[in-house]
Amino acid sequence: MTKMKAGQALIKTLENWDVDHIYGVPGGSINATVDGLYQERDSVRYIQVRHEEVGAMAASADAKFTGKIGVAFGSAGPGATHLMNGLYDAKMDHVPVLALVGQVPTANMNTNFFQEMDETPIFADVAVYNRTVTNANQIPAVINEAVRTAYSQRGVSVVVLPNDLTDTEIDYTPAPTADDVKPNFTENIDPKAVHDTIKLIKEAKRPLIFAGLGLRGAAKEVEQLSEQFNIPILATAPSTGFSVDSNHQNFLGSFGRLGTKPAAEAVNAADLILFMGTNFPFARFWPQTAKIVQVNNRVEDIGKQTYADLTVVADAKAFVKALIDSKETAPETKWLTANRTNKANWDKWLDAIAADESKGLAPEAVVKAIADHSTSDALYGIDVGNNTEHATRLLPLNGGRHFAMSAWFATMGYGLPSGMGAKLSYPDKQVWSISGDGGFSMVAPDIITEVRYNLPVINVVLSNQSLGFIQHEQVGTKQRLYGVDLTDADWAKAGEAFGAIGFTVTNHEELNTVMEKIDQLQKEGNEKPIVIDAKTNNVDPIDTSMVTLDPDVFDAETIENYKKAYNVFDQPALSELLK
Repeated sequence: MTKMKAGQALIKTLENWDVDHIYGVPGGSINATVDGLYQERDSVRYIQVRHEEVGAMAASADAKFTGKIGVAFGSAGPGATHLMNGLYDAKMDHVPVLALVGQVPTANMNTNFFQEMDETPIFADVAVYNRTVTNANQIPAVINEAVRTAYSQRGVSVVVLPNDLTDTEIDYTPAPTADDVKPNFTENIDPKAVHDTIKLIKEAKRPLIFAGLGLRGAAKEVEQLSEQFNIPILATAPSTGFSVDSNHQNFLGSFGRLGTKPAAEAVNAADLILFMGTNFPFARFWPQTAKIVQVNNRVEDIGKQTYADLTVVADAKAFVKALIDSKETAPETKWLTANRTNKANWDKWLDAIAADESKGLAPEAVVKAIADHSTSDALYGIDVGNNTEHATRLLPLNGGRHFAMSAWFATMGYGLPSGMGAKLSYPDKQVWSISGDGGFSMVAPDIITEVRYNLPVINVVLSNQSLGFIQHEQVGTKQRLYGVDLTDADWAKAGEAFGAIGFTVTNHEELNTVMEKIDQLQKEGNEKPIVIDAKTNNVDPIDTSMVTLDPDVFDAETIENYKKAYNVFDQPALSELLK
């Protein structure tokens, strides 16, 4: 038992949970906690962000990259509300994040004091744990419970801290933390579920594996299952690289607007989908012709997005291992080879789009250059918009390469903070962030944060002077283009003004030269962040949420219009490859 201020005891409690950095902006109502960070500065690094939203998004990215809880704080009132975007991102993507929220001293609560706000109701919807501490002695215990709950329920915990309580001296005794909550059980899988699933696989002519983040860390098992039963693989966009390597010969990509032509066509032709480790919301748009085997460890998610013919409440990785351990197999069929050919055609087409400079620098060329200059364990922070489509289609998410994205909340501005979080969590790895000019402009001042802490993230801005993702929607719904054009800016010079190294590229030659310079800077041990302003064309990337190329389904005019809209050449439909 040691006497110390409760704010310091709070930080020591987080140390025991292996938290090594925290994001936030100081304020009068959180300063005793900030003083605790000062006391523990040798163990927990304080990252002073320029906006609390950036801190919360970076904390969410920490959790996505590492699986460990991310932590951010804000002061009472505006500091608290600024956290919301990052916290909702963590909620929607089911990752553990702790928000420490300042509050005015207890004597001033309920008096309409400066910046006073009833904060608990504000966080009611976003949090799985939401408490205001009422005395200083309970702070370490409340923090422990908050972290445990965030881990166990894969969500956001919020602890509101009146500043006078964190400034009070208490007797601190370390409590059991991480080592006491690690699961040590082995799940027993129902043999009948394994038998019934294998029976459905063997009866199917066109089966698919659809893998989600519930299979994080199980890429080898997913690939082995695919090879053992000769089944093509799809994955949710955020799980690519975690649940399957993107370079595996049976991997087709993701389904939907962020996806690929081969993945969309495979889903529409499948007669069996092994829907494992995900509550993918767009499954509701799958055709009703396929049988569905849903494997999920959350019973409340079973049947939520699509009807399932066979349901298995189990850990997806354990179930995949049970299918593998059956030693059953299925032969290679034309279904698999046709899908492989379809994916190979798609990859060649993307390369051709990237190489085409007839309409200016293609964003695909920039992302392809990133891929070509990525190290074997590179990490990527991805923003929201057209850049997300390019990233999911072209980045090499295999081996040690992974990305974090704002998948279901889809909050713009996520790229820079997630790159920052990646570099803080893995300082020895190469880190890129990829943003559109819309998302980057929301958070650009936090380049200063990367400068302050010597975080040499390579921040790439795909600058097309448009909110391209929304422009596509306005065109698709036959609305007038309004509010989607963006005033251009020199992001390289802006980066330099913030203290970063800035480059502007407008064509392939400049792009290749800049990438070579960056390679050299990294060899020389550069510690400054880099901003690449890539002035790209504003060509609408192909929409794969509905691929209208199949002559057995669509009329000639519809097919021709789709080809013209997206410059689709040398891309036979899957149905043609199957004949």
